Amino acid sequence: MISSLATNIGLAVLGIAAFAILPSIFPGAAVIDFIIYVAAYGLLAMSLNMLVGLTGLVAFGHAIFFAFGAYSFGLLMQSGSVSIPAAVLLTVVGSALLAAITGAICVRLKDVYFSFITLAFQMVFYSIILTWVGLTGGDQGLLGGIPKPVFMGIDLTNGYTQYLFCITLFMVCAAIMRQVWQSPFGYTLRLIRDNATRADFLGVNVFAMKLAVFVLSGAMASVGGIILALFVSGAYPEFAFWTTSGDAIFALMLGGTKLFLGPLFGAFLLELIEHFVRAHTEYQNFVLGIVILLIVLGLKRGIADHLYDLAVKLRKRDRKPVAVTKLAEAPDA
Repeated sequence: MISSLATNIGLAVLGIAAFAILPSIFPGAAVIDFIIYVAAYGLLAMSLNMLVGLTGLVAFGHAIFFAFGAYSFGLLMQSGSVSIPAAVLLTVVGSALLAAITGAICVRLKDVYFSFITLAFQMVFYSIILTWVGLTGGDQGLLGGIPKPVFMGIDLTNGYTQYLFCITLFMVCAAIMRQVWQSPFGYTLRLIRDNATRADFLGVNVFAMKLAVFVLSGAMASVGGIILALFVSGAYPEFAFWTTSGDAIFALMLGGTKLFLGPLFGAFLLELIEHFVRAHTEYQNFVLGIVILLIVLGLKRGIADHLYDLAVKLRKRDRKPVAVTKLAEAPDA
């Protein structure tokens, strides 16, 4: 457990170092912008996969926490009374509290009922954003920008510094989720996903486990919202619309749910397709739909999952059974 934690921390540090030198290899603001977008939506997809891939809970309204993170962080910064680290911490705690309240209701339900009640909560939150104009700016979004005061000598008004800060937030969250993915808690969630009744018979508190991962997933999704709010210097109702949750589900379908980094790969592909298609045609949703259909009908799983299964199959084929090897080495047999 301790060695796993040290490995995850080491990977996060290496990841930050790798992304720190990337702009010097690929200079240009477009590369930095693209990476920040992938980091924000990648966190949303990876946090959703804690529910879908790890626990078997398909949530249609996961963007509620993404939008809550963006709006909470923006409002806290606009108040002028908290620093950026304090705003990040308070936003994550607030998102975890929101997830605990909504999750206490949602995780009692199963299958499609769970999926749609999460969507219902998200649309309620979306309606609050639109109608509470004095606080949220309504359909215009959070007006006035997000102040970025200097803290501990770090100035986020500098584009490269802001990029490093966003990458650091992403890596910290990725390390936490990977640690959970590999922990006994993560394997208990897999047991619940595969057979909740058996887990209950074995003494597992299924409700508490589901609620715990729901809260963790909501908190991680809110950090994605913080990253995007920092980058665009605002928060908009679209963050809470059902299409944002749909993007996260598309990322899972593109990348897959079996591997920890599958959703991040899917978010990367999704952003890449959208950027490419947007530059050449206005029918980006049509093209994206065709791509999703081809992958779903052709591979019947995410691309990362398909590549992983293919690698396992090839490794098994190349590995000769021990008995066959011994027979080949014994000519008299």
